[in-house]
Amino acid sequence: MEGNSVTLKTEVQRGDELLWMFGPEETLIARVKKEAGVFKVYDGPDGRFKGRLVLNYYTGSLNITNIRPEHAGRYKLQIISNTQISDKTFTVSVYGEDSSQCSSSSSGLSVSKCALQCSVFNVSHVTLSWYKRKSLLSNISVSDLSISLSLPLEVEYQDDNNYSCVVSNPISNQTEHLDINERCWPCPAPLPIPVITRDAPTCSSSASHQDCSLLCSVVNVSHVTLSWYKGNNLIFTTRASDLSINLSLHLEVEYQDKNTYSCVVNNSISNQTHPLDITQLCRVHCCGFTETVLRLLGSVLVGMATVALLVYDIRSRRSYQKRRRQTSHADEYDDVASGH
Repeated sequence: MEGNSVTLKTEVQRGDELLWMFGPEETLIARVKKEAGVFKVYDGPDGRFKGRLVLNYYTGSLNITNIRPEHAGRYKLQIISNTQISDKTFTVSVYGEDSSQCSSSSSGLSVSKCALQCSVFNVSHVTLSWYKRKSLLSNISVSDLSISLSLPLEVEYQDDNNYSCVVSNPISNQTEHLDINERCWPCPAPLPIPVITRDAPTCSSSASHQDCSLLCSVVNVSHVTLSWYKGNNLIFTTRASDLSINLSLHLEVEYQDKNTYSCVVNNSISNQTHPLDITQLCRVHCCGFTETVLRLLGSVLVGMATVALLVYDIRSRRSYQKRRRQTSHADEYDDVASGH
């Protein structure tokens, strides 16, 4: 499987010399002579093995790390002993990258199919085959020319059958087993657009300073991240577990804030963004209709009370002045009557 490590196993005997070779040209890629302290690897054709080959000091086995399609093909081990020379061959196949095709079924559920490809390179007189359990699904054979072979296979991720790719010749065969759970992941359901709401709206007494508490929410999600962004900068984030759950994330802003905010839900494949309109959610809806009417009614009542107090004060002053004038006239009449 692409990206994995493959070990070509052998057992070195005292005094043996091992030569590891690759491809039809039998390019030397590793050499072992334990008694002389020789453990050497080479980059191979086009440098394709650079930094990828590791020799086992005790056994002489060859490990190929982070394998790629260009490393597939025929490997030859030549064992040189005091009395004879013997050869062993290994054929390595490599799964190519898989591609997932997502579609919706009639029930609305998301279905995933994996298009897989098994490949071998620089081979001759071999057959490449796909098996489901022990049943042959498809195969392809190569002639005596050294060529590359590829054989596709399409499976659904829910399939629990055992699949394997086998490359064989009249003498031996090599098998790679497919782990569907490792290679094929179900397509996630389409992401919902996050919803932004006012969280417990309250109005401050000062029109010049208004705090706004917001809540961004998504429901029935899994394997997603919910985040608040200020411009392009992440400021808050939370993640969903494997289970289908509801997520929410708070944000405090002021209605005068001129920055741009957005709430984003994303997974490994896609994302959905909901930009925040501070003017709409924080300024216009800060005070509801009922609260606005009550405030207006309160203002009217205060105004009416003020007018009533003013009228009462004016009438009281006029009544007081009238009584004083009447009292003054009575005093003057008494003085005249008494001869003063």
